[in-house]
Amino acid sequence: MRFFIRFLRALAAALLVPILLFEEWGWEPLAALVRRLARLPLWARLEDRLRELPPWGALLAFLLPVLMLLPVKVLALFLFGRGHAASGVTVLVAAKLIGTAFVARIFQLVEPALMRIPLFARWYPRWKAWKDQVLTLVRESRPWRVVRALNRRLARGWRRLREG
Repeated sequence: MRFFIRFLRALAAALLVPILLFEEWGWEPLAALVRRLARLPLWARLEDRLRELPPWGALLAFLLPVLMLLPVKVLALFLFGRGHAASGVTVLVAAKLIGTAFVARIFQLVEPALMRIPLFARWYPRWKAWKDQVLTLVRESRPWRVVRALNRRLARGWRRLREG
């Protein structure tokens, strides 16, 4: 039984790694893009209201973008089913970028309220620790280091070519 549980954990980690890497890469920069909307008075008021939400309202606000994007993801599946793979991928990527941007910003605004929900306060640090551990293992892996080194070399070559 222990082997089976370990296997399921490893499988879950392997399936989640691409999502975790994307979230890690995009969380801060995409949230920063949405933060710029706070220059608009209406958006600034909306952010103020989000900060003031009670814990369960904050949870609903945090989950709302996820729920709103479900029809968009169904549309992408429909496009795939109709043989429009490129359109389906485009819709999925756009939904992921937009969803991550808004979820990240909302989370930044409502995290203090969410931490007042006992279940969330207990499980979020565990999730974060597990996610950080998985990402550390990925970043220390040989394939990751090789790809990073290759990217750095390509970037240096591109800079030299442009300066050239």
